[in-house]
Amino acid sequence: MNTWRNASLAVTAAAVLALTTACGQDQGTETPNGQAVGAANPAQPGSGGYGADAGYGSDAGGEAAAAKPAGQLAVWESKDLGKVVTDSAGFTLYRFDKDTAKPPKSNCEGDCAKAWPVVAAGGATAAPGVDPSLIGEVTRADGTKQLTIGGWPMYRYAKDTKAGDVNGQGVGGTWYASAPDGKKAAPGGGAEDGGAEGGGAEGGEAADLAGLSVRNDPKLGEIVVDKNGMTVYRFMKDSAWPMKTACTGDCLEKWPVVEPVDKNDTVGILKKGFVTFDRPDGIKQQTIDCWPIYTFSGDAKPGDTNGQGVGGTWYAVSPEGKPVGAPK
Repeated sequence: MNTWRNASLAVTAAAVLALTTACGQDQGTETPNGQAVGAANPAQPGSGGYGADAGYGSDAGGEAAAAKPAGQLAVWESKDLGKVVTDSAGFTLYRFDKDTAKPPKSNCEGDCAKAWPVVAAGGATAAPGVDPSLIGEVTRADGTKQLTIGGWPMYRYAKDTKAGDVNGQGVGGTWYASAPDGKKAAPGGGAEDGGAEGGGAEGGEAADLAGLSVRNDPKLGEIVVDKNGMTVYRFMKDSAWPMKTACTGDCLEKWPVVEPVDKNDTVGILKKGFVTFDRPDGIKQQTIDCWPIYTFSGDAKPGDTNGQGVGGTWYAVSPEGKPVGAPK
């Protein structure tokens, strides 16, 4: 019996040692804010760790607004986005990449629906010159009917305060103004598709990128980008061993997690510590060298690095998982 127990303990210890080695046992030089690794406290909304503005519903009211009908849809020609569909009051309608069109399904509930009020299905009329058969509806989890265009559920954005605003464009790398056919609005008269239906990257320039790869930024040097070409970031209040996250709640709306990526779907990325982090909130997150990685909702297009240095705690990631430009 003792022999069996000793062998079992030895196997367990070896597994822990292997994970320790994989997950950056040498992280002592990168302890966030001078704390021992693992001692970081969760950021509080408005604490400055990720900015006082959560960027996703924090100022959209305490409850999701009642769904309002769109009425007579219209189309306006945007210099930057091409043809964009609006409601009868001129407010931009958006689509969410994490929804699906075939079959139509909304994955925006709770706090999400506070920032992105759903568009009610009743009374909507296709824009002049647009195929009426593209207009439809989907039944949400709460039983309400939501407008769909080309199968994609439609939303407004709480931070659009007047007709013609497109402040929701590119938020989180998942929200885009809708074209008249429900695809992502794009310049040149066409429209890019994507999201859960399986289309290409916005604008086409990142269509052939691996799940994670390396881009040579003129200011930052080699940094990691996701499959859409969007810059990947690290949060200095996180830790790698033990893997812990200090970005929760509203923080995640401004800094969406990078979802798990297959090792074989990477180019130039360190494979040591390339593991999936099972977060306490149930979300699975990719890590590099065991550091959780994120994108930034303030980056609207590939090549943007607007998250660099935010709050003195967010930095682009090197191929080795290091925070580029972070203070020593």
